[in-house]
Amino acid sequence: MNFQGKTVIVTGATGGIGKELVSRLITAGANVVAAGRNADQCAQLEQRFGQQLKAMPGDITVPEYCQDLVDHAVRHFGGVDLLFNNAGSIPRGTAEQTTDQMWDEALEVNLSAAFRLSRAVLKPMIDNGGGAIVNTASAWGLYPGPGHLAYCTAKGALITMTKCMGRDHAAQGIRVNAVCPNEVDTPMLRSGFEHRGLDAENAVRELDSTVPLGHIAKPAEIVDAMLFLASAQARYITGTVLEVTGAKPVY
Repeated sequence: MNFQGKTVIVTGATGGIGKELVSRLITAGANVVAAGRNADQCAQLEQRFGQQLKAMPGDITVPEYCQDLVDHAVRHFGGVDLLFNNAGSIPRGTAEQTTDQMWDEALEVNLSAAFRLSRAVLKPMIDNGGGAIVNTASAWGLYPGPGHLAYCTAKGALITMTKCMGRDHAAQGIRVNAVCPNEVDTPMLRSGFEHRGLDAENAVRELDSTVPLGHIAKPAEIVDAMLFLASAQARYITGTVLEVTGAKPVY
């Protein structure tokens, strides 16, 4: 896919899906503004990709940072063509186990930050004749699984936001879509297993056996779908959520 000369904002750029997404966009000719909390990892991205990438470490739950990120893209690359709301947080627990802090973090990272960034890119996209927003939602937002109340609620709301914005801004040439993965083999998934005292390698193998296609998704398999939704090949698709699950049910 060709993204030559496009300016792209990617949140969660230092995670498993984010790194793959950034690499593929750079290879396809895009200029990327990368957002992540870890300043050292952001600096590593800048060193790897040179002038095509400007990193801006920070916290997307801070409203001012969201606007600053968009201003950063306009200042360095002249506008914004694509936004990938890819950052995520997965608090685990039932209502009894979910603290106010867990609830607030789930909504701020997975939903509110995506809203603020999406709102902030509307003007530069409209000024540029249109654009595309791709949200990383989750199959768990469509079919809530057990023990992830805050996460499922936030991703479900992100899916609804995607559909609303896709309709509301279609006439302005701005397409808004989402991918809905199930489990993805990322450091975040593996660290979750380790946090629960499990061997990550064995846990991933067990998950692989539950997927009709034979394995849980690799980051590249999710990025393929994300890039499609952002590309000209998806020019007639908006307000849509794309399940990328290998046919594995959530529950």
